[in-house]
Amino acid sequence: MSRLSDLIAKIENPELRAQIEEAANQALKQKKFGLVFEEHLPECTPLYDVPVRKGKRVSLKNGKVSETYMVLKINGDTAICMPKDGKEAVELPVADLVVTAEFGEPIYPCLQPLGEVCNAPDSDLWHTLIEADNYHALQLLEYLYAGKVDCIYIDPPYNTGARDWKYNNDYVDSNDEYRHSKWLSFIKKRLEIAKKLLNPNDSVLIITIDEKEYLHLGCLLEEMFSDARIQMISSIINPTGNSHANEFARTNEYIFMVMLGNCQIEKVIATKSTAKDAEVHWEPLKRSDLASKRGTTKGGTMQFYPIYVDIVSGKIVHIGKYLSPDEDLHKVPVIDGAIPVFPIRDNGIEMNWGLTGDELKRRLEKGYVRVGKYTPNKPQKFVLSYLTTGTIADIEEGRATVRSQASDGSVKAYYVEEKKSFPTTQWSFSSHDAKNFGTGIIKNILLNREFSYPKSLYAVEDTLDIFLANKKNALIVDFFAGSGTTLHAVNLMNKKDSGHRRCVMITNNEVSANEAKKLYAQGYCPDDKEWVDLGIARYITWPRTVCSIEGHDIQGNPLKGQYVGSDFSMADGFAANAAFFKLGFLDKTKVSLGMQFKELLSTLWMKAGAIGKCPVIDASVPDMLILPENKMAILTEENRFGEFADQLAQHPEIEVVYLVTDYESSYVAMTQALEGKKTYQLYRDYLDNFRINAGRNSR
Repeated sequence: MSRLSDLIAKIENPELRAQIEEAANQALKQKKFGLVFEEHLPECTPLYDVPVRKGKRVSLKNGKVSETYMVLKINGDTAICMPKDGKEAVELPVADLVVTAEFGEPIYPCLQPLGEVCNAPDSDLWHTLIEADNYHALQLLEYLYAGKVDCIYIDPPYNTGARDWKYNNDYVDSNDEYRHSKWLSFIKKRLEIAKKLLNPNDSVLIITIDEKEYLHLGCLLEEMFSDARIQMISSIINPTGNSHANEFARTNEYIFMVMLGNCQIEKVIATKSTAKDAEVHWEPLKRSDLASKRGTTKGGTMQFYPIYVDIVSGKIVHIGKYLSPDEDLHKVPVIDGAIPVFPIRDNGIEMNWGLTGDELKRRLEKGYVRVGKYTPNKPQKFVLSYLTTGTIADIEEGRATVRSQASDGSVKAYYVEEKKSFPTTQWSFSSHDAKNFGTGIIKNILLNREFSYPKSLYAVEDTLDIFLANKKNALIVDFFAGSGTTLHAVNLMNKKDSGHRRCVMITNNEVSANEAKKLYAQGYCPDDKEWVDLGIARYITWPRTVCSIEGHDIQGNPLKGQYVGSDFSMADGFAANAAFFKLGFLDKTKVSLGMQFKELLSTLWMKAGAIGKCPVIDASVPDMLILPENKMAILTEENRFGEFADQLAQHPEIEVVYLVTDYESSYVAMTQALEGKKTYQLYRDYLDNFRINAGRNSR
């Protein structure tokens, strides 16, 4: 900037110099030097619950949400619409249209109940999952919890161009020359609201990212959180590495810790990899990814061979020669009393083993190969597993101890307890392996339902525990909830220390790009039940939440295994409750006339702290609601304030009171009479918030 000032000072014409100086100052206010990117307005969100009417902005359900039209007139089942470019009106079927909100337009959100799981009826702690575009849900959270959030943990899209589960990939496209700029614009809009949610005096923002955007994200965080203490952690999440052509195999990702105010590192990292009595991890011998199936070079051309297992003893008695891709596996030599085992999926796809035959022999001699249960009805007759080089090193270097041998000759090894140390900026813990403790846990719960790249449950738990170990009543928000790992981790933390931490998760209900193509081909649109049921919120996030809390998989069978580093069986579940909502949108005029009370009740419950089970009313709107189990009360008929106040006096546990009145003087008088209560004026408080925030957040 000093160089620019020097150049401006050399301009002789005082009027021109003043104009250029003013323009430069204005540019500085809009964007600091160091990180320059386009703002890319607008983003668009389909509002399926809002009826298509004259004057509404709409888009085609099976088209791009950013390609919008203005409805000029409706003739029966047909709408006369003007495209955004305004060239010529077109006729479109009303059934094919969805009302669309552009970024910055005022919206009036509400929470529509979709389900609940109550596994702790005596507890007033309720977590929440909100199905929504996270920008509009964040606007709602700003109304609910501005300045009250202790921790935000997010795992945003890494901008790889992937098309598995989508977050507005119309704005984050791998073939777009403005790809990084659009991603930054996408993230910045959400972080601006996230910043308002965080307690400025003591809170933390945690963001995971990889090498695609960590430099840009780091600059953005420095700009947006200039008063915070920011550190970046490198964390090993895939010890074997994720390989791409002509690139180093990536084993790690990055975690930005943005610490606000007096935020403290409360606890040394809980090194689950060295927890007492934690058995070492056994890796399935059969490769899992289709890129490693038989006949491919990635899996190894010498890694399809028979392993002969004695049917009685369950021991490996012989390792056969590898078969070329054209050799018939049914023609291998026969060994009496033994079964030749090949790496074959349940659906019949032939894979490869994870080791060559020679390496398997070496590990077998040391007890580093294990034979699992006999499965005669499956293509692979025995489940086989082995110890990876990292685990073997742990055993041979004394970090894990062999205590005995199993009947098949495999070792029974356990990690011994080690002294924990203060966390560094380089994390390498076996429990943070995303494959074993992310994907593995998802498969344990959701069986054949797939979700790409879930976080290790213990990686998220450890990260939260560092800052929240001594904050047992913390409020945690995750607005890129994905598979729901954050809530799962919070429940595990609470179980270990009897905490009362509450988690709010937000995720959209997008389907994968491939799934979308199939659904479109079948004639379905995004608001059809067949489509909605396969979205991430309803197909992945909520089922995981319910199953992990109740301790069973999606078929109702008890979950297998224990939580690493604990005595907790996964089948025991958690003493926890959670409510599932969809973000809906209300008509401003109806709200102001008091015609949307039922629709707003869930929102008022959350604003009061989401204490106890969310109340529901089916009858007409009552003059007052006294809800001690929710620690809130609502007066809808102000001429009954005297009676209302008398009833409140009998329930000192009620902390939040909503008063419906159009008159400021009446509101002030009632508030003064309810000294000590937190009061809100309905519906002005709600309407003013979203009208004002729409303009403020669009800048």
